[in-house]
Amino acid sequence: MRLPLVLLFTLVLSGAAQAQTSAKPVPRILAIGDSYMAWHRGVEQSIADIAAKELGEPVLNHSVSGARIIYGLPISGAMGFKIGTQFRGGPYDWVIVTGGGNDFMLGCGCGACERRMERLVSKDGRKGEVPTLVAKIRQSGARVVFLGYLRSPGFGSPIENCKDEGDIYDARLKALSKRDKGVFFLPQAKLVPKGDLSFHSADRIHPSRKASKLIGEEIARLIRKVDRSR
Repeated sequence: MRLPLVLLFTLVLSGAAQAQTSAKPVPRILAIGDSYMAWHRGVEQSIADIAAKELGEPVLNHSVSGARIIYGLPISGAMGFKIGTQFRGGPYDWVIVTGGGNDFMLGCGCGACERRMERLVSKDGRKGEVPTLVAKIRQSGARVVFLGYLRSPGFGSPIENCKDEGDIYDARLKALSKRDKGVFFLPQAKLVPKGDLSFHSADRIHPSRKASKLIGEEIARLIRKVDRSR
């Protein structure tokens, strides 16, 4: 039996409207990066989770533990181990980024890292894999929050020898952010008091829930402030 044309047209419109209503809205905030961003995700206490709770809106978290900025293997890189592949376009208003720590620890052992540092980001913040990724995100219209890493609390932390590289990296990320009003660098170098183990997980590398909470709250404050000024 053939349906009258008007009835058929009505059913098509109704189905389209129902599909549109049931579709979940795309979050306007994306988080990408390494285990620094992914830590505590299983208990909804990651940096991205805290930012979402503070803002009262979802934050999509594509971060992958072990991911690097510089990553040459195509298949696993496409699965997120290359941080740049975690960003797949938008539309997003904000993208929160971590990255670089594994490039130093796993790539050069936080020693003789000059070449790797230059590949990541030049002294003036203009060249390198990080500026290329940030430019790609900015071209989509999204603002960028780039997070710096926690420093060692001491007491034999595996990242004890990474301090110098961390300071240089922070300075270059700061230079990058100064070149674009839509890029914000949030350093964490001064968050951990010397000898205070409460800011790190048991491995003394990754953030504790306390640190994740403080960093997530800082991100939320920044996003709220900038959003209000628009």
